[in-house]
Amino acid sequence: MKEKVKTQTGGRLLIDCLLRQGATIGYSVPGESYLGVLDALYDVPDQLKLIICRQEGSVAFMAEAHGRLTGKPGLGFVTRGPGAANAVIGVQTAHLDGTPMILFVGQVPRKNRERGAFQELDLKGLFGSMAKLVMDIDDAARIPEIISRAYRTACSGRPGPVILGLPDDMQLDEVIATPGDLIKPTRSGPSEKALNELKKIIANAQKPLVLIGAKPSTWSQQANDYIQKFIENYNLPVATVFRRQDQFDNGHQNYVGVKGVGNDPKLEEYVDEADVLIIIGAEMTDIETNGYQKYDIPNPRQKLVHISSGHEDIGRVFQADLSIVCDMNEFAKSLSDLKPSIQPPWDDWVKKGHKNYQDFTINKGNMQDADLAGIMKWLSKTLPDDTIVSFGAGNYTQWIQRYFSHNLFGTQVATQSAIMGYSVPAAISAGMLYPEKTILSFAGDGCFLMNGQEIATAIRYNTNVKFIVINNSRYGSIQMHQEKRFPERSIAVELTNPDFAALARAYGIPAMQVKTINDFIETFTELNRTAGPALIEIITDPDVITPSIMLSDLRKG
Repeated sequence: MKEKVKTQTGGRLLIDCLLRQGATIGYSVPGESYLGVLDALYDVPDQLKLIICRQEGSVAFMAEAHGRLTGKPGLGFVTRGPGAANAVIGVQTAHLDGTPMILFVGQVPRKNRERGAFQELDLKGLFGSMAKLVMDIDDAARIPEIISRAYRTACSGRPGPVILGLPDDMQLDEVIATPGDLIKPTRSGPSEKALNELKKIIANAQKPLVLIGAKPSTWSQQANDYIQKFIENYNLPVATVFRRQDQFDNGHQNYVGVKGVGNDPKLEEYVDEADVLIIIGAEMTDIETNGYQKYDIPNPRQKLVHISSGHEDIGRVFQADLSIVCDMNEFAKSLSDLKPSIQPPWDDWVKKGHKNYQDFTINKGNMQDADLAGIMKWLSKTLPDDTIVSFGAGNYTQWIQRYFSHNLFGTQVATQSAIMGYSVPAAISAGMLYPEKTILSFAGDGCFLMNGQEIATAIRYNTNVKFIVINNSRYGSIQMHQEKRFPERSIAVELTNPDFAALARAYGIPAMQVKTINDFIETFTELNRTAGPALIEIITDPDVITPSIMLSDLRKG
């Protein structure tokens, strides 16, 4: 039976519509351009928790991480003008990584539009190239329609961000309307014809290889399990792509490594040897294709199968022999039912790939007192399997990706767009969603200070995040690229840093500085005994750029 309609403000109707869609958390920096929405939120603190952040870029990052981890749109609320501009970085992240997200932006009153009013900004001009939908809600009576559309748009096909402008005066309009029903995005599976064609391609292969890298919001632990069954049925080797490492059990005997930045040179050779590539969910960008040099364009010499949740990612550069566009979970489920007609003949091929991966992760590479490889391996071995790890951008991430092993989905929170400043807000968002889990936020010294002020948010909400700052006092990744191209002419990379441990303590967070792996283990063990946030600063050797590259070696030419 339909509920009785009532008169209410546009702001309250908006919140009721979000509650009907199952929203429980929103991230915001308050602003005078959406006071009507804030007033409506005042009445439902136990239903929709509003997280107060310190900068709108963090709002968007937290909303993006929320969408990445749940598969449901993360919600952000920012003010007009500078608030919207600050949020661009998180919206771009959601666009590039295919994450469902809805960003609400306060706008000038409708009567003042296009008059150059205070902080007026054209949302379509700003976000049009990166959002799936950008529109102002000019009529409060249309809020149920537009919110339903926003949720469906953000989650359907290739997920992505939606931007909704909220004119100041619209939020106070009195209307009679009813929130729409809960949106359930359409899920399409692969056709029987496509699956039969896939079986034929695999049957004719000599050295097949599966590469997994679905948009995290389109994947699940159940998809991991389904894919593992498929891999075992066919005894296929499987690699994950850049920053999608948690989409297959890294300890499995068929796992052969990560195809991305800083990967094993032997894995590059292994991919070259493959005669069939089955790309599940991943985009074939310059990262996965070594600057578009790895495979012939437009038709790779390998037999190519490409499966994606959206048409946009298929055939952009490389034309596949078999293309399938469907829901990733439905595809994984369909694969789990496939079985070969004969025993696959590539057992030695699989063993070779797995041994290469094991050798690569055992080799600690360039050593230093801090022993980042040893720290990552110790954390991976010591902490629960469901520990969530976030990181941003920089050379420090290569130690995490190489030595921290994942065997459950949803445990690696990192953007394929490799954006600095992401780790801290993303980890806080994870802590809001999963207060019972251990959350590790890794950041370089440059990466941390881009959004490090959000540790104030971490302590306000007592999130169980352990912040680990890896400090070499420079933008090391940029220096590496400079030294490769212009030896001994690096510029604008050296940093003057605070004492990060002292800075964290000033916020009220327990913190310590360490210089060796033994000090780290002792300190982490102590700080991890207590609930709530903590910080460890690791001082590293600036000459050790990555596990395989020394700055001094680059300068030798």
